[in-house]
Amino acid sequence: MAADSSTPLFLDPKRLLLDMAREHVLADVLRLVVGRLAESPRVALSRVWLVQKSEDCTGCPMMAECPDRSLCLHLAASAGQSVADPRVGWTRLDGAFRRFPLGVRKVGRIAATGEPIEAPDLWPDPPAWAAGPDWMRAEGIAGFGGQPLVHRGRTLGVLAVFARGGIGPECMDWLRTIADHAAAAIATARAFAEIDDLRGRLEAENEYLREEVSRAGAFGELVGQGPALGAVARQIDLVAPTDSAVLVLGESGTGKELVAREVHRRSKRAGRPLVKVNCAAVPRELYESEFFGHARGAFTGALRDRAGRFELADGGTLFLDEVGEIPLELQAKLLRVLQEGELERVGEEKTRKVDVRVVAATNRDLRSEAEAGRFRQDLYYRLSVFPVELPPLRKRPEDIPLLAEHFLALSARKLGRPAPKLTLAAVRQLQQYTWPGNVRELQHVIERAVITADGGRLAVDLPSAPARPPAAAHQPPAGNDRVLTDAEVRVFEADNIRAALRHANGKVSGPGGAAERLGVKPTTLASRMRALGIGNGRASPGVGTP
Repeated sequence: MAADSSTPLFLDPKRLLLDMAREHVLADVLRLVVGRLAESPRVALSRVWLVQKSEDCTGCPMMAECPDRSLCLHLAASAGQSVADPRVGWTRLDGAFRRFPLGVRKVGRIAATGEPIEAPDLWPDPPAWAAGPDWMRAEGIAGFGGQPLVHRGRTLGVLAVFARGGIGPECMDWLRTIADHAAAAIATARAFAEIDDLRGRLEAENEYLREEVSRAGAFGELVGQGPALGAVARQIDLVAPTDSAVLVLGESGTGKELVAREVHRRSKRAGRPLVKVNCAAVPRELYESEFFGHARGAFTGALRDRAGRFELADGGTLFLDEVGEIPLELQAKLLRVLQEGELERVGEEKTRKVDVRVVAATNRDLRSEAEAGRFRQDLYYRLSVFPVELPPLRKRPEDIPLLAEHFLALSARKLGRPAPKLTLAAVRQLQQYTWPGNVRELQHVIERAVITADGGRLAVDLPSAPARPPAAAHQPPAGNDRVLTDAEVRVFEADNIRAALRHANGKVSGPGGAAERLGVKPTTLASRMRALGIGNGRASPGVGTP
């Protein structure tokens, strides 16, 4: 005998809808839906199937009925309790109905058509399409409601309820509503899972990139291993934890912005913004607005209030590139902000407080500019609390191979091409050039070489500028494009230093010494000699000694 259909089928459907909205994990959403529906003694079985790819059809009882074996319904959640045998619960996800091909049987047809199948009163004789008529009679199943789980026009799966007793119109309406909310909750949970997956991948990629940069011998974004760059890195380590102003000096193209980034990255302000201003690119009449902001109506074109770069950098770091280009008449206002930490927007009388650390950069000799009256001396002293001088590329040839490899990989990735091999001959060619454009010029030369590379061979095309004279003997013959191993390079370097020492009669520093012949600082040469096991005048046992 069927259960009384006048009793509500679902115990608290409103609470179920609210609880579904709070769940963001797919498995938890599915368990909540079927478990809460099956709490009612009138619900014999509640199940959710989801549309998924059919990657392995082995052992599927409906494999023969599956039309294409690409997509099918997979049983994702099940709940219910037998009245014929109270020891039996229906939470397992295996069995004969764990999968339904789309369009096959009643559950498959719901997914294929997006239309529900509602049979509110099946008692006493189960219909012909019922797969288990004996089970239905034993459990008193008299109503079936199968609803598609549709979100934004896409069918995600099927929610099915087998009821003891008939399903009244109001309960069927609730089932439709529950199915709609369940579809939205499933889509939301999948979106959260995708976001978590992407976040995990990004974190893994970032960690990998950090390790790669570290292995490449870079000081943060400053690529190189030579003593000159090492000295710069030590200066950054000293000043970064403080709030002192930093003035980065160096020729154009040496990487002054990278120093500013490293100072910010290693400071306690790293979690706040690094705001950059190219002072040479700001029109004279817009300097005040650019730095300090403006109020609406302050001048023609000021259609709204606008925060300046100092306000944007509040709590962080402001990088003033080409600071020597700031007009003299505006330098006093800049000095006031640096000293007092206060500013007024153009056209506004309100004073605003800002907390900004300034890193400035210039390729000018600001001290000479200040002495000549072209730059305010008080502003110069305020900006140059801690000067950091970047050496030009011609003074650190030992970093050229590493920089070239770095730009080679970047250019190949940018152009979508395999990276050509950087040969010893190409390295020697790069090291003999004077690089008036410094690191920026090297980057452009390497990118051009990658574009013109033929058959994986890198042809470096350098301007006909004065080149650095060859350092010493034992240079590879022109046209030698054999790639040397690291050990061979060290042997070559050791033999080259020995040759220079022989020509200098064992003298390391001073006029005519080996350091001068090699074009390096005496301290740099002494460090390399120690590393290679070379003594003055004769070779000590070590690298390159037979």
